[in-house]
Amino acid sequence: HERRRQRAEVEVDGVLHEIDLPLAGDFQIANALVSAGLAISTGTSVGKALAALEKLKGAPGRLDLVGTTAAGAPVYVDYAHKPDALENVLTSVRPFTTGRVVVVFGCGGDRDRGKRPIMGEIATRLADVVIVTDDNPRTEIPETIRAAILAAAPGAIEIGDRRKAIHEAVAMLHAGDTLIVAGKGHEEGQTIGTETFHFSDHEEVREALQERAA
Repeated sequence: HERRRQRAEVEVDGVLHEIDLPLAGDFQIANALVSAGLAISTGTSVGKALAALEKLKGAPGRLDLVGTTAAGAPVYVDYAHKPDALENVLTSVRPFTTGRVVVVFGCGGDRDRGKRPIMGEIATRLADVVIVTDDNPRTEIPETIRAAILAAAPGAIEIGDRRKAIHEAVAMLHAGDTLIVAGKGHEEGQTIGTETFHFSDHEEVREALQERAA
């Protein structure tokens, strides 16, 4: 495993093939191999199908490496906003993280309330530093959403302002650490009440990294 890519050996009909996938994360390679299998089943040669995997580009906001700190700590943005997705992304970065896994996330308002403590437990179990913030609170009281997450995340840091949460997370990174900003991915809005304001995790991460580099 590496921060931007991973290598894998795949056995097809008794023949071992080595592939170099330009995407990080175990779930990425699983999805890629399913795609290759479908291509092979429809007549594409094994060699051609596996070679195509080495030219793949990740979906926007899916374990998207936005940048690294001066010390080399990578910062990813990921769309994970459900329990299984959060578990997948946190598990995926552990193999190449020699320091701490840091995660910033929240849960949407006016949506499935039951997932909030579940995601809090997952984050606490799989990350070393957990920052709970707002993610489209909509018409719910943001503090109430965060409290439901924090009830299952003892030791988590609460920073309601998402911009501040991202900037503080970047500021705390050391060499060997990995930061995941989860929940929005490619989205460029934060819905508070009935209004949606421009907000991009990518933009905030880039700004925070530039501030630290200055």
